[in-house]
Amino acid sequence: MKKVCLLGGTGALGVYLTKELVKMGYQVDVVSMDDRTSVIKSLRYFQHDAKDLEFLKELLKNEYDAIVDFMIYPSIEEFSQYYPMFLENTSHYVYLSTYRVYGDTKDKVTEETPRILDLDLPDTFVKEWEYSIYKAQGEDALRASGKRNWTILRPSITFSKRRFQLVTLEAPIVVHRMFEGKPIVLPKESLGSQATLSWGGDFGKMVSRLLFNPQAYGEAFTVGTAEHHTWKEMAEIYERIGGLKYVAVDADDFIELINGNVYSRQQLFYDRCFNRVIDNTKILNATGMKQSDLMPTEVGLRLELSRLDINTIPYHKEVYEKWDLFLNKHR
Repeated sequence: MKKVCLLGGTGALGVYLTKELVKMGYQVDVVSMDDRTSVIKSLRYFQHDAKDLEFLKELLKNEYDAIVDFMIYPSIEEFSQYYPMFLENTSHYVYLSTYRVYGDTKDKVTEETPRILDLDLPDTFVKEWEYSIYKAQGEDALRASGKRNWTILRPSITFSKRRFQLVTLEAPIVVHRMFEGKPIVLPKESLGSQATLSWGGDFGKMVSRLLFNPQAYGEAFTVGTAEHHTWKEMAEIYERIGGLKYVAVDADDFIELINGNVYSRQQLFYDRCFNRVIDNTKILNATGMKQSDLMPTEVGLRLELSRLDINTIPYHKEVYEKWDLFLNKHR
């Protein structure tokens, strides 16, 4: 029985990947700060900091056949403490990057689309401590390692259990205000941009089929559906599902309302305002899947929302009161 370790594997992506790996007959160990237990013999949870080097050294004595790394390393210096150890101690290391690494394009996004890191961007974009940058730097470190027992994943925006996104808004705003019948605000600048939202279950299916796959070694894959919608169309999907209403505002007002900073602005203008139409041919070919095998976005959102326990979504009373004051003022 092959053994697979998921580092930080209890999040929106990891929960579905775990399910697929167990189904495929692997021994699966999941490390995270969450307190979880399992009644399945082939699934074990370890409640621990997956960046604790001494803990990892002991953990790797289990001789895992694959390691899937969901952790965030906000500098190449930090990542360099870990990836050589992973490459040396497993036959297949899977690194979670992001499709945010890609620059804006009028064409479909492929694995060859230029990355933001490689573009000459204006000074308003800070190339340090930005998610798309340090993820891309991690990719480059793997390519320069002299090894090929790695795979880079660039997932699109993914909705899943307790994870529902709209432009840069996360589940607490989107879900609670929708369930309470209250409107949200969205930045005008983003509404016409194409976005790709994929279901976490499809992520699990695709990635599970990349493990130990000869076509996956030393390669990068954009992980997601080819279905795409503008953010305005995504808001309309949420309206059809749960009656969510929105008010379009200027980006500055939007960023102020979410207590944003320079990184919030970067995410908005250098990701959510980019056009993200995925060509997923490469990963479909490698996994033997078809686009018709993937969950339609609206169907998947309906499914996840129908079985959502609202009590699992944090409620931020002060934030919602701030939103109500803003909307009352701008009626």
